[in-house]
Amino acid sequence: MPDIMSLLGGKWKLIILQILVFDGTQRFGALKRRLDGVSQTMLTNQWRALESDRLITRKVYPEVPPRVEYSATPLAKDMEDVFYAMRDWWKRNNATVDDEGVADGSGEGPSAAPGHADGEHRLDQG
Repeated sequence: MPDIMSLLGGKWKLIILQILVFDGTQRFGALKRRLDGVSQTMLTNQWRALESDRLITRKVYPEVPPRVEYSATPLAKDMEDVFYAMRDWWKRNNATVDDEGVADGSGEGPSAAPGHADGEHRLDQG
């Protein structure tokens, strides 16, 4: 069994996959605008790792300027239930998690994460 944390670990991989799985194909710039605080270098590194792990595909169109689109592969789309399970866990626990990833027990979860649309499928939506 592959090391799941190496496939999905890091601050941005799950968020990127969630967007691609639920919202479909995205261009680099469009996704970057949805991810508050990610640098272009970090996003590029995350894309490359996800592509190497066969979780996303990259399509380059021979245009000027070049257009590049990223999509979730069937392997990534198979994780849809995992995203729903994480959302359900969040709803059950309604935990507030600080920057260090520690639940404070206040019972007041955020209504939306930065850079996310208000879709029902979002992990942090109630």
